[in-house]
Amino acid sequence: MKRKISAIIALTAALGCAACIQSTAQAETNEANAEKTSEADSGDSSAAGAETGVFNFETHTVLLNSGYEMPIMGLGTYSLSDEECYNSVTALLEAGGRLIDTAYMYGNEAAVGRAVRDSDVPREDIFVITKLYPGEQFANPEKAIQDALDKLDIGYIDMMLLHHPGENDVKAYHAMEQAVADGKIHSIGLSNWYVEELEEFLPQVTITPALVQNEIHPYYQENDVIPYIQEHGIVVQGWYPFGGRGHTSELLGDPVISEIAAAHGVTSAQVILRWNLQKGVVVIPGSGNPDHIRENLDLFGFELSDDEMDPINGLNRDEKHDWY
Repeated sequence: MKRKISAIIALTAALGCAACIQSTAQAETNEANAEKTSEADSGDSSAAGAETGVFNFETHTVLLNSGYEMPIMGLGTYSLSDEECYNSVTALLEAGGRLIDTAYMYGNEAAVGRAVRDSDVPREDIFVITKLYPGEQFANPEKAIQDALDKLDIGYIDMMLLHHPGENDVKAYHAMEQAVADGKIHSIGLSNWYVEELEEFLPQVTITPALVQNEIHPYYQENDVIPYIQEHGIVVQGWYPFGGRGHTSELLGDPVISEIAAAHGVTSAQVILRWNLQKGVVVIPGSGNPDHIRENLDLFGFELSDDEMDPINGLNRDEKHDWY
């Protein structure tokens, strides 16, 4: 499912001269890995001709600017305890989901890793995102990256993000860039970065983020932020798709959304997630309920028309539900 596209070119272009000091050994490693991946994927040309950042609704993936494919829907594990997290990730993988979002601050990286290792799904078909948190992790990013690798214990990290802006965030990002060169992380990005923060941050780094993950839901649509991110070749991912704690019932019960859901014979949750996908936003709804997890993956049997997208777009209140 995931495959590296032109691995040497992508890595060299991203790292520039900084990577040239180790180019020979690294290029040989990348070339070998690319050849292995190409052989493994022979007969599956779904990535051939794929355009970076454009959602493929047949394969349910998007090609990142790092050259890797990522599923466009998955599971967020925020607030899930160890055992609940393990069971939820297991339910996701059994239902066909392949994208899992965790973080150091969630305290469940080990549970995610255990579920991945215990699954019958090949490791290369699973995409795991985790995050470094400001403070000690930003101050000592090399240790923080290794700690995440050790806790997950799944060989490599598909995507690592900085959890939100903070002191030493550029330093931490540079450490993630080095981890990409070392093959420990495949793709890197940011969480809770908006236009002003991105304008300041991007000129200070070498590898353009592959992903920016922000709060996005019908009451907080980020209509100025999403296009800005996408214009930079960066994929957008939304957390709190159902509005977050204390707001979910209101959003799922919104008459505009409920009416559209009834017309398609689906749930309000599915309408909201499909709305995100059609806006080019990857969805990672959190859930500890296996039935809801399966439901949240079932987004491709219907499509929202412009006459349905527009009323949902009209629900925006610029109403942010968390402080990030």
